[in-house]
Amino acid sequence: MDSTGVSRRSFLTSSAQKSAAGAAAFQIIKPELVRGAGKEKLKAGVVGVGGRGRQAAIDLLTGAENVDIVALADVFEDKLEGNLRWMREQNPQFASRVKVEPDKRFVGFDAFKKILATDIDLVILATPPGYRPEHFEAAVAAKKHVFCEKPFGTDPVGVRRFMEAAKKSEDLKLTVVSGAQRRFHTAYLRDLKRLQDGEIGDIRAMYAYWVGTPVIQNKARDPKYGDMEWQHRNWYSYVWICGDQIVEQHLHNIDVCNWFMGAHPVKVWAHGGRAWRPGDELYGNIYDHIAADFEYANGVRMSSHCRQFERGAYQNVSELIVGSKGQLKMDGRGTGRGDNPYVNEHIALVKSIRGDGPYLNHAMTVAESTMTCIMAREAAYSGEEVTWERIMSSKLDLQPKEFGYNLPMTSTPIPVPGKYKLI
Repeated sequence: MDSTGVSRRSFLTSSAQKSAAGAAAFQIIKPELVRGAGKEKLKAGVVGVGGRGRQAAIDLLTGAENVDIVALADVFEDKLEGNLRWMREQNPQFASRVKVEPDKRFVGFDAFKKILATDIDLVILATPPGYRPEHFEAAVAAKKHVFCEKPFGTDPVGVRRFMEAAKKSEDLKLTVVSGAQRRFHTAYLRDLKRLQDGEIGDIRAMYAYWVGTPVIQNKARDPKYGDMEWQHRNWYSYVWICGDQIVEQHLHNIDVCNWFMGAHPVKVWAHGGRAWRPGDELYGNIYDHIAADFEYANGVRMSSHCRQFERGAYQNVSELIVGSKGQLKMDGRGTGRGDNPYVNEHIALVKSIRGDGPYLNHAMTVAESTMTCIMAREAAYSGEEVTWERIMSSKLDLQPKEFGYNLPMTSTPIPVPGKYKLI
């Protein structure tokens, strides 16, 4: 039994039902808000038209023939227009289904409100994660189905806000599919079944790794950029909008461990720092490595390592589940033609919306994985052990209170364990 009162067995059964989109034995729940009934096409919009947003749109069009992209929203007009051209020109097979007229291209910090006021049925949320709680909350209030890129926030206040909206999305039977695409990876689903069938016995320990290379978005700051615009265009370097690597990227691996475990950890201690990132505005205020030791309610421990070092250093992006009778080694590879988890998740998304497949809502489970990652980040920053109860009651809110392209912003200092305090 985990700390929420849900048994591991019942959680795993529920998780499998939500993830294995084509299993005939699952009960199909007909959502109340199926706007694209029959042969009518669903209308989709994208909030955050960067590299991830544009690719998610193409993956959606690849996975479902009965959907068109009809509206786009972004803070930056150059990003919106440039990636709209990319969607049409680099993917000519879908050009006729990218039907975004000029009056459906919304730019600015309030662009998400404008796109949600249109008649779209489905919205892809793909901005930097600092905005995810506000955007998801607004999408649920507008009764839109959601493809929600991970993670689901960058601070405890925001993730709790997301969790409240997640409960409402479940009540409304809205479909919510996350960008944690391993949940739709055939090899991972096969290994989950092996675990459920008892093949590796009881879980004894877990290991999660994203040991890779840096994400550097800019070589220099354009003098015309105000502070807020600069931090948006270089968002991966700033903790308020990125969450640090353990939240933004390593979530993939930590989410797999929570998914297979059927619970979130109850406490963590961690350490990390900056081995090579210079202390200037190009490199912001995130760490370049964090290692964490999580503990679940039943005593099982999960060891987590993430780092972004220059090419030539050791790399490893994988998960390892150690059982009493065997092991599961997973690394996100092994896909082939016809088995692309990035497309699979959109196939399942549309089937859930239409009622042609299992009802899916990943909002709460991936929100818990997001909070798990934030819990570890705060443990590394502070040098303290952090419990689930403490992070769930934390008042840490990293988001700006006003927005504007030229708004002055001071970057928070690089965290120093022993001096940094979790509030």
